[in-house]
Amino acid sequence: MDLKEPNENLFSEFPPVTTPEWEEKIKADLKGADYEKKLIWKTDDGFPVKPYYREEDLLGLEYLQSLPGEFPYVRGTQKGEHPWIVRQDIPTDLVEQSNRIALEAVSGGAGAIGFCTREITMHRQLSQLLNGIDLTRIQVHFIASRSYPLTLELFQYEIRNRGLNPADIRGSLNFDPISFLLLHGNFYVSWENNVDEAVYLLNTIRKKLPGMHALSINGHYFPHAGSTIVQELAFSLAAANEYLASLTAKGIPADAITPHMQFIFGTGSAYFPEIAKLRAARLLWSTLVRQYVPENPDAARMFIHCVSTPWNKTVLDPYVNMLRTTTEAMSAAVGNADSLALTPFDRPFKDPDEFSTRIARNQQLILKEEAYLDKVTDPAAGSYFIENLTDSIAFHAWELFKTVEEKGGMIECIKSGFIQDTIEATARKKQQDLAERKKVMIGTNQYPDLTENLTDRRNAQPGFTADLPSTYKKLNLHRGGETFEKIRLVTEDFVAKGGKRPSVFLLSMGNLAMRKARAMFTTNFFGCAGFEIIEGDAVCEVEEGIKASLASGAAIVVLCSSDEEYGNFAAATTSGIKKEKPGMIVIVAGNPKELIGPLKAAGVDDFIHVRSNLAETLEKYQKQLLQ
Repeated sequence: MDLKEPNENLFSEFPPVTTPEWEEKIKADLKGADYEKKLIWKTDDGFPVKPYYREEDLLGLEYLQSLPGEFPYVRGTQKGEHPWIVRQDIPTDLVEQSNRIALEAVSGGAGAIGFCTREITMHRQLSQLLNGIDLTRIQVHFIASRSYPLTLELFQYEIRNRGLNPADIRGSLNFDPISFLLLHGNFYVSWENNVDEAVYLLNTIRKKLPGMHALSINGHYFPHAGSTIVQELAFSLAAANEYLASLTAKGIPADAITPHMQFIFGTGSAYFPEIAKLRAARLLWSTLVRQYVPENPDAARMFIHCVSTPWNKTVLDPYVNMLRTTTEAMSAAVGNADSLALTPFDRPFKDPDEFSTRIARNQQLILKEEAYLDKVTDPAAGSYFIENLTDSIAFHAWELFKTVEEKGGMIECIKSGFIQDTIEATARKKQQDLAERKKVMIGTNQYPDLTENLTDRRNAQPGFTADLPSTYKKLNLHRGGETFEKIRLVTEDFVAKGGKRPSVFLLSMGNLAMRKARAMFTTNFFGCAGFEIIEGDAVCEVEEGIKASLASGAAIVVLCSSDEEYGNFAAATTSGIKKEKPGMIVIVAGNPKELIGPLKAAGVDDFIHVRSNLAETLEKYQKQLLQ
């Protein structure tokens, strides 16, 4: 090949490979293994994801020809760069403390602040809250209020007092009566009253503060309760449609409503699906808004604010939360969120301090200033995988949205419990997967920190808790790791009260690779309950193993070897241990199906393996040993 010829096709020697040829090669490499089981995985929503995608998989995706800033906005609502807003929400109601934290956040790079104004009833209080904040430069979001009309009135008064141009103000009201219904099981007053209040807020903001959002769709509560991505999208769309239908029925055109709505999604650790979720959200919203026949095509633009979901945040090994929120921030940025607030890593068990809030801000600033993720719009565009994932999520979310509408809409589905029951079923499956370690939470149900002590973190915050009487079923907000945190805390409390920490002796014998693997498995298994792990030297003889086990003083002995070798020594070792110390628990690490009967007859108490229910097993031994 003459590389000096400028028009020479450098790849002419590499002919294209067809999909059937790829498939044949893959099947040959699998050597008879099941293609579906080995290479195709299913999302939490149940639809399959292939091991690879090709250009032909993009056929039929009509939106691919659109550019950023163009309908249907899959690629984002902006052209050019994507400078998302770094936002910090301040959960406290204390005015002076909130103001101090806000000023620190602004000086540290935040471009938006979320304030709680539940206890603010006078302008003097709101003025003190906003003291020192440039309202023309920093967005102000009111995330909690007993009366949003009052908060809005006080805010307008503050703007007039400062002599500011209302058109320069950006921010939002977190007015979302549907979420109130889901969380409390009742309307604040009534749905009719909620709609009237929404009309007032919307008309006031349209006329006097056109840069603000009057209505919020708090879709982030759904993943906080354990929902899937598809459920979060479908139910958020259904809630937004409920508002659109009710407000247009009051004579307000869709064009006047949608620019003042914001969607708040919870971003989890499923990196690529979360990117695709935001792209699918904009596609679905533009499709939905189009049904209201707006005169202005910009009415179909969607404003997305993302928050890192609390569901996967843990009290155990909490610094891992930083890793989780980092991938979540990247998903939101690549998926073209308009603003983003990350949860400080210590939020699950205490009020965030200056260090944790600074870390949460800086995670975003690093992605902007060092990774330059704000310099490009929709970097995932054209990825065969992401485009197909976007399409799959959009399709299934739209189908579920139509189901909600067929059942009477969002309000009726909340009253009947359909929304709550659907998410609850998903959450149970997720909890089961965590208990069986099909899903992993590092530091919580896998690879625990054996030296960690939870006694100083017992004020874990499970989420929203309201014990007031309710008419309808409430959405159960919780964190996925709570079960394991409670198990670990039971052990820590027992030790703190003077009890002896249960210990587990690892009796290793036989094949080097298998005994080490099984020892590590057992360490992770019982370490999740805070049990002490005693790892002895590998032994070669049964008598040597019996002697080491008895000398360890452990409550539990776990035999660690290969399934094949257990037949050579497990029964004799167990019988010897039980003869000398009948109360000692003997467990086999593994699932030697052919030997289970004989080993049980010899005295083996249990078998632990990858299919064991970790939570149930640990709770069983805690009840047995912590007495």
